Amino acid sequence: MATSMTAPGISDRKRRRGSEPIVMVTAYDFPFARIVDEVGVDIILVGDSVGDNVLGMENTLSVTIADIAHHTAAVARARPSALIVADMVWMSYHTTIANAVDNAAELVRAGAEAVKLEGGKNRIPVVRALLDAQIPVMGHLGLTPQSIHTMGGLRVQARDEASAKTLLEEALLLEESGCFALVLEGVPRSLAKRVTEATEIPIIGIGAGPDCDGQVLVLHDLLGLNSRHPAKFVRRYVDLASAVRDAVASYSADVRSGSFPDDEESYH
Repeated sequence: MATSMTAPGISDRKRRRGSEPIVMVTAYDFPFARIVDEVGVDIILVGDSVGDNVLGMENTLSVTIADIAHHTAAVARARPSALIVADMVWMSYHTTIANAVDNAAELVRAGAEAVKLEGGKNRIPVVRALLDAQIPVMGHLGLTPQSIHTMGGLRVQARDEASAKTLLEEALLLEESGCFALVLEGVPRSLAKRVTEATEIPIIGIGAGPDCDGQVLVLHDLLGLNSRHPAKFVRRYVDLASAVRDAVASYSADVRSGSFPDDEESYH
């Protein structure tokens, strides 16, 4: 088994210091966690994207800490070498510091080795409290899906200089507060490059161009398992939905024709 990834180990992974780009992907269950770990991804994110990719929800806002803990435990049972990062869901860190720490602790007990939360300077007190509780924190700036209503939808963020400057400042604040890495989502490539160059912790992009220190994608997007039109930043590596559809159709036809099971597939 390969050496297990850790938050401190990830924190040092800057491309300008000669590190390979970080590979991060979502997984929500035991089989997929085992498979993605076998090919050597660095980070497995048990994201609140489980809501709209697995649980049939319209967006991520209905996902609960219990949901994430359930899926984190399944991923952890695969005993991956990759670092397991679990999402702090909407309203799990927005009320009191104590509530945020309790929710993060539930994810750690389920098997998470770090947590991820969205937002900038308003989240600094939560980040510091989680670190005081010995829980590593990954930040998330730019397009933050839990803010879908205030953003007016899933829109590219920080397209003007003022908002770009604010985002850069918040990235530096999160770094100063102790985040070991940041996800930067849905921002112009030029801004992502600026943030990556200005920080000492790795910046992991999604819809942020190729100049970051790593990339993350939702597994179901890259496998072609979603029926919705993919975002511009998604590259589909296989049309797994069609392969599954064909396999189940063949099985159904064999059952209806009486050719499955045959004598060799029967006990005697």
